[in-house]
Amino acid sequence: MASLHFCSECNNLLYPKADQQRRTMVYACRICSYYEIGDNSCVYRNDLLTVTKEQVGVTADLGVDPTLAHSNISCPNCQHEDAVFYQDQSKRKETRMILFFVCSKCNHSFMDPSLAADGTIQEGVDTGS
Repeated sequence: MASLHFCSECNNLLYPKADQQRRTMVYACRICSYYEIGDNSCVYRNDLLTVTKEQVGVTADLGVDPTLAHSNISCPNCQHEDAVFYQDQSKRKETRMILFFVCSKCNHSFMDPSLAADGTIQEGVDTGS
């Protein structure tokens, strides 16, 4: 595991540097001439633990927001035929446009019903394209 190294002479941070003569990595101080040979070749490690997914987010009072567009889609909770919708706000390139709906009657949040549970488009659903 990568860790921070400090100079034993001036207590400043040691930075990884390539020693061209020995063809090895050393940790060198930028203030004084102190250096030590690196025992671990790992300088930085980026662990990707989870994949972010589209989430509904805060939907309080969205049903009465006059700036949002309305749709006559049926709410799966109360079957009311009016809901406001908005787009996912993630900034990833690979994310396609996913619409979230909020029922104007019961404030229930739900995703576009033409999408399956895994986010793919269901067969037999007309997407308008």
